[in-house]
Amino acid sequence: MKRGLIAATAVAGMLVGVAACGSGGDTTGADGFKGQKLTVWVMSGSNPAQWTEQVSEQFKKKTGATVEFKVQQWNGIQQKLSTALSEETPPDVVEIGNTQTAAYAKAGALVELGDLKKEIGADWNEAFNKASVVDGKQYALPWFAGNRVVMYNKKIWAEAGLRGTPKTRSELFKAFDTIKKKTDAEPLYLPGQNWYFFDGLTIGTGADLVKKQGGKWVSNLGDPKVAKAMDIYKQYQAFSTAPKNKDEATPQQGEVFAKGRTGAVIAMGYEAATALKANPKMKKDIGFFTIPGETADKPEGVFLGGSNFAVAGMGKNQELAKEFLKVALSKQNDRQMVKESGWTPKSPDLAGAGQENPAVAAAAPAAEKSGGTTPLIPQWAAVENIPNPIKSYMTAVLGGKSPADAAKDIESEINARLAKQ
Repeated sequence: MKRGLIAATAVAGMLVGVAACGSGGDTTGADGFKGQKLTVWVMSGSNPAQWTEQVSEQFKKKTGATVEFKVQQWNGIQQKLSTALSEETPPDVVEIGNTQTAAYAKAGALVELGDLKKEIGADWNEAFNKASVVDGKQYALPWFAGNRVVMYNKKIWAEAGLRGTPKTRSELFKAFDTIKKKTDAEPLYLPGQNWYFFDGLTIGTGADLVKKQGGKWVSNLGDPKVAKAMDIYKQYQAFSTAPKNKDEATPQQGEVFAKGRTGAVIAMGYEAATALKANPKMKKDIGFFTIPGETADKPEGVFLGGSNFAVAGMGKNQELAKEFLKVALSKQNDRQMVKESGWTPKSPDLAGAGQENPAVAAAAPAAEKSGGTTPLIPQWAAVENIPNPIKSYMTAVLGGKSPADAAKDIESEINARLAKQ
């Protein structure tokens, strides 16, 4: 029986006790699943073709069951996922953004996976696994994570007479200015609402987006450090003619880059595949480098974004779902994810695969020295719901409003979302 559509802000109230109500899953073991079908929700762009093919084949060979990947869109996913996880027949395995996992775990919507983590992920980097753990328990398993780099068009940079890659932010801005003066290309395509890049800048300034006040989490957007991060973003965006009220997925910035007249984008490594799908002839022109910071010894702050896999608490195929995770997150398939999509290796054994992907190599210095995440608290998922108030803040500042005034305009909305349990 379906229940009404709910917002992620109300997920706890709707899903409380879900895990206890579940069937507990199959108990037939890895050899007793022949002919069954497992449903896995993945987000658009997450599951690369070769990885998907080999996981599907290995899963069928191991269990006799088949897996159906259902691709979802990021826009509105929290509401959709909240509804799905509260139904009696939810998807068996779900991809959840690493900043959103705590909310679903707190609501009792996910299966505890501590034993499975010990079995297959004993050597995973703790920074990757942190977002899967809530109150000391493992409620998901890290699938992938990575951070943004500068993806640039070598041909345009050569047209502008640029040699090498910038090592500081001022050198990068100088390069953008040179492209603007010496070519007909746009130096940088940066929509006004690329808020994960902005969040990386807040990490770089040492800012926190929320703070504890009177025992409650409240907005910290008025912090001068956040204003400094937004000022840096504004300097970047000044080199772009992209809309100030759109994000990097509207349209897909990789497709914009594929047109061949954009000097650079601030991108995840997998976005190169988006560009090449639209324009395969660009392959030799695409390059990557670490986003440079104020000084050469420390890259720009970056958000370590990624996704976890979780098993639905109401799912009827929990044991089969765990068999899927053993396959999907094996060393072989994790290595394929790194090679194919440019994600950061999550264990020492995968370092070699990272060296085969130039985007991974470019991302590594910032991940190590300047990486972080949004607040890992259950209430944070509600802040990311659409319409995202931080995106509104960014557009307002880019439109001329002071950071302090823009923060005041949306703090009440953020506080209301943080207050919902």
